[in-house]
Amino acid sequence: MNWLYLAIAILAEVVATSALKASAGFTRLVPSILVVGGYALAIYLLSLTLRVIPVGVVYAIWAGAGVMLVCLAGWLVYGQKLDFAAAVGIALIIAGVLVLHLCSSTAAHE
Repeated sequence: MNWLYLAIAILAEVVATSALKASAGFTRLVPSILVVGGYALAIYLLSLTLRVIPVGVVYAIWAGAGVMLVCLAGWLVYGQKLDFAAAVGIALIIAGVLVLHLCSSTAAHE
């Protein structure tokens, strides 16, 4: 369950971060509610994962997956462009998260 909590926390954080742009400095109600609710849910679920999974592993996956998904959301939702270097960087982040999760004995497995 802890890995599921982490995945949902990451998705909630990505929704909140994406809605932050749409909130226009917290002047629009619905996006502002998504920001506050998304971050609250993300932090709560993140705290649950830290009971079992080491903080360094959680944060590496959280940050890496978050960056990748926010870039994807920016591209899909806001039409933001990614150049070749950005795409390579995102691919390296994905590779790093996979290596950490699949190959490292540091990651706690349930």
